[in-house]
Formats: sequence, structure tokens, C-alpha cells
Amino acid sequence: MRLLIRTFFRGMRLVLAPVMLITEKLSTPQAIERSPEEQASVDAACRHLALYQFRTCPFCIRVRKEIARLGLTIELRDAQLDPEHRRDLAEGGGRIKVPCLKIAHDEGADEWLYESDDINAWLHHRFGKIDTQPA
Repeated sequence: MRLLIRTFFRGMRLVLAPVMLITEKLSTPQAIERSPEEQASVDAACRHLALYQFRTCPFCIRVRKEIARLGLTIELRDAQLDPEHRRDLAEGGGRIKVPCLKIAHDEGADEWLYESDDINAWLHHRFGKIDTQPA
């Protein structure tokens, strides 16, 4: 019975994965516009970030869309297909759960942020553009 259930869900993943990836491509928002100096500063800050993810995980897709909307260049690390990234996630973050944002602080400490809502909130707080124009 367990084999039947496992086979069913693997089949569902095979069918739904391309649909999810196509939907992500079609619905990814435009990046916010920044001046070249602002974008260079954001790109420099993003060098300290890495997103551990699975390609077809809906929560990872949600984070990747926020990354695209904010115009960020964050390294994506596939913890499903790359054993080295999977091991790094398990050793550094303490568990294999995605999405997980690794934040390397200047003093050398690493922070591992789980949960798509928490990651998106952190990214928005750190990189979101505040509208200073009067309404």
C-alpha cells in the first residue's frame, strides 16, 4: 500500500512540475526600478545571501517571485538535486527544509531563515523600495 501511495504522489509531481514552472515564468512580476547606484548597492548586499530551494516547491516559487519583484540577484542553491547544498543546509541550518535563506553577516556568523512568509518579509524590509513621493 505504501508503495502505491508513493508511486501516486511521484506521478502527480511529474505531471504538476512542468505546470508549476510554466506558471511561475508567466506570472513572475516586473522588478522594481532603481537608479544604477542603488542597484549596485543592492547587488553588493545580495552577495551575502543564498536561497536553498527545491525547483518545484510552491513556497520556493513564492520566494523566487518576491526576489524577482525586488530585482535581487540572490544565488539559488538546489538542495534537492545537489548533495553538497543539501549537506550544507542540514549542517548549517540544522534541518533539510526549504525555502531557507542563508544570510552571511559581516562578522562571520550565518543566519538561516526558514518559512517563505518570513523570508519575503525580511527581503521586503531589507530591499523594498519605500515610496517617498507625495500622493
